[in-house]
Amino acid sequence: MSGTFSQIYIQVVFAVKRRECLIEEAWEEALYQYIGGIIRGKEQKLLAINGTADHLHILIGMKPSCCLSDLVREIKKSSNEFINQKRLSKKKFQWQEGYGAFSYSHSALDDVIRYVKNQKEHHKKQNFKEEYVSFLKKFQVEYKDEYLFQWLD
Repeated sequence: MSGTFSQIYIQVVFAVKRRECLIEEAWEEALYQYIGGIIRGKEQKLLAINGTADHLHILIGMKPSCCLSDLVREIKKSSNEFINQKRLSKKKFQWQEGYGAFSYSHSALDDVIRYVKNQKEHHKKQNFKEEYVSFLKKFQVEYKDEYLFQWLD
């Protein structure tokens, strides 16, 4: 009997609507744990999660049977409800439409995990827009500026 074997590693990046700085340090760990529960509930593996007040990075080990767009939609929808129902944010919380998804080899995992875990330090040197555009260029993703996230400049 044959089996299916795979190693698929995806870093997902998405932002708070209008890139508002609404994710507070006081409750970000609860948010990360909640999102981790969603990922594990969908039988995927959370490898790293972190972000700043206006966006998140999630590194996921995925099974080929999982549809990435469905997983991200569930993460955003459920975590949005979690934040609003618990009244964690002072303002109505909403994720911005869209996301970035970038794949990695197994040999790159340690570096990517370190990168995700060091988000706050990283963003002292580079803002989110610069970071996101650099991902698109590095991974040779064609894009138009008007279809990127709404940026607060």
